[in-house]
Amino acid sequence: MEPTANILTSTPPTEAHIQAFFDKTTFTVSYVVFDRDGGHAAIIDSVLNYDHKSGRTSTTSADQILDFLYAHQLTLDWILETHAHADHLSAAHYLQEKIGGKIAIGAHIHQVQKVFKALFNLEPGFAVDGSQFDYLFAEDEEFQIGDLTARALFVPGHTPADMAYQIGDTVFVGDTLFMPDVGTARCDFPGGDARMLYQSVKKILALPEQTRLFMCHDYPPDEREVQWMCTVADQRHHNIHVRDGVSEGAFIAMRTKRDAGLDMPVLILPSVQVNIRAGALPPKEDNGVRYLKIPLNGI
Repeated sequence: MEPTANILTSTPPTEAHIQAFFDKTTFTVSYVVFDRDGGHAAIIDSVLNYDHKSGRTSTTSADQILDFLYAHQLTLDWILETHAHADHLSAAHYLQEKIGGKIAIGAHIHQVQKVFKALFNLEPGFAVDGSQFDYLFAEDEEFQIGDLTARALFVPGHTPADMAYQIGDTVFVGDTLFMPDVGTARCDFPGGDARMLYQSVKKILALPEQTRLFMCHDYPPDEREVQWMCTVADQRHHNIHVRDGVSEGAFIAMRTKRDAGLDMPVLILPSVQVNIRAGALPPKEDNGVRYLKIPLNGI
């Protein structure tokens, strides 16, 4: 299915401009954040389209982002990942080849790489130190997107390596939170921890109530359209899992019970293999073909 786009332009112009792209197949929202036309930009959580029935990749979603960058004459500084996603393949490597930019993720990615190198029995030369990425963010590290100052927030729980990115009054929360009527991310992947997720959510919700939160996914109930932005106040008052008044113990009990009944994401096995490589596909084998592995009874 074709991705759709929506533009949200902040005022005054000294604040971040945000372009959102929604991929209907994986329910993923990717973002371009930029300081001004002709200025500098970052991409957050890009999508490489993948047909799991045929094993074919395509670049429809990523090319839409590229078209936007070219149309607005933007220099790409960063290709940011909030974590190693289990529901879609990252287009980071493809985008970097086309337009440049540094691929970055949180410094704790090595914990995820270690687990999945063992699960997939990856090649001996696959490093588990995050070196596939151009830059690894430390907790609360600041960085620039042209004239914009951004900060990397460490928000583990969904995975041990999740990051959120704060730019002014805006935070891109990754999979830590969903829209209030959907709730919070699962915590049953390797290294996930419901207590840590609760603490990470509370860290985000301690920001001023008018802070805008941009989701990485939306799985809307039947009665509403897709949405991907709300405020801290919206989450504190209405999140079905973690609104004000929900204790840590109650959240952990709910999250643990709920996770036990969830199916694995459709694309978890292909996605993780690519995403721990910063969006690069596995190396070609001696017949010139790249392969993704499916470990039987492994998860």
